[in-house]
Amino acid sequence: MSELVERFLAFLRMRKRYSGHTLDAYTRDLNQYLEYLAAKSGSDDPGLDDFTRTGIREYLYFLSTSGLVKRSVARKLAALKSFGKFLFREGVLDHDPAGEVRTPRLEKREPVFLSQEEAGHAMGRPEAEEDGKDDLLAVRGRVILELLYGSGLRLSELVGLDMESVDFHNASVKVLGKGSKERIVPVGRLALQAIRTYIPLRERRLRDKGCSGERAFLINRNGGRLGRRQVQVDVGRFLRAVSEKEHLSPHVLRHTFATHLLDNGADLRAVQELLGHSSMSTTQIYTHVTVDRLSRAYRQAHPRA
Repeated sequence: MSELVERFLAFLRMRKRYSGHTLDAYTRDLNQYLEYLAAKSGSDDPGLDDFTRTGIREYLYFLSTSGLVKRSVARKLAALKSFGKFLFREGVLDHDPAGEVRTPRLEKREPVFLSQEEAGHAMGRPEAEEDGKDDLLAVRGRVILELLYGSGLRLSELVGLDMESVDFHNASVKVLGKGSKERIVPVGRLALQAIRTYIPLRERRLRDKGCSGERAFLINRNGGRLGRRQVQVDVGRFLRAVSEKEHLSPHVLRHTFATHLLDNGADLRAVQELLGHSSMSTTQIYTHVTVDRLSRAYRQAHPRA
């Protein structure tokens, strides 16, 4: 089965154009499944004999009794469902057994987001922390926050930006989203100001480091492309300074972007386009905001409220 897993991962990489982050998750989940089968069967390379509805349900029971939370079990099942669909489509199996296994019911979690006041305070944190230390890092931090909050970029989209991705004339950036789908995202006035301040500092650092040919928009101290982990560390630190909410990450600013748009009357379909969601159902996790806003308007305006 390991060879079939490799074929499936190659399909996701070459045909589906999945991101490296997503491919890593699929690889981990499927390799864990292969390890489980190997331990169960005593074979270093188990076959498809256990890839049945009953066998998959037994695996899910093993995961849940090992202390894995329901959401993680559901994610691992999703990887098996995608794998099963691939095997059926390729003619390896005459039916998809994983498709017959019901996904565990999950509690709906509302996205974590900042208040408008918290978001405003966060924008000033990079300069406050780097005052007199490193102008490049201070302005780069501001650019990162402005693009995550002001344009709703995913972390992978942000670190993947090249210099030619930024269009000052049209006040936008071209991003490569999930499934290698390109989209044009508006950039706000304050973000453009930060970017204009950042670019000369970036060029000076690249000259100093002998990296003038670097195409990456966001660079690290040494002139290479800025990594995901550094952005996560920096943004988490900036946000913890202004908010006591839990799980503060770059994605919280994407949630905040969508929430504040809807809270101020933006159309849900427009927000879907800005976020690059292929399905409206994904965007609808933010509809609690519109309900809250309508409830407030009702309580404030109706004499019987």
